Amino acid sequence: MIQFKQMICPISTERVDENRVRATAFGVIVTMGAFFVTGNVLFPAFLSIDFFIRAFTKIKYSPLSWLGHIFVIAIGTKPVLIDKAPKIFAARIGFLLTAVTTISALAGLSLLAAVVGITLVGFAFLECGLNFCAGCWVYTYVIYPLVRNNHR
Repeated sequence: MIQFKQMICPISTERVDENRVRATAFGVIVTMGAFFVTGNVLFPAFLSIDFFIRAFTKIKYSPLSWLGHIFVIAIGTKPVLIDKAPKIFAARIGFLLTAVTTISALAGLSLLAAVVGITLVGFAFLECGLNFCAGCWVYTYVIYPLVRNNHR
């Protein structure tokens, strides 16, 4: 039997609506889908800016999270408040993935751009469709061991 260690995620006192997060993840899927269909590098470039806003600024809404917010209001769901810190960490991963996708596409490395973009879509699908935060797995199995080992 495979045993997984307990998930370790960053924590904060700030909260965010889980429904908006999931709607925003759907926007990421649609935007990357547009990139895959058209090959237009503006789509992952836009996502890089959107993820940057969510990951590194105090601006309340990025363009996609604002659209997610409007969508959630329109369908009338009640807010489900969750910890914001894991979502900020996930946005930083999203920024990295979209930046690599954008740069790869601009450099003519279409296979790399596709692989990294598909990885992003996979993470966004897990969030949107399955309510599963892949960022917590990355943090638990990659980041935390590196940070812990550097402080010994």
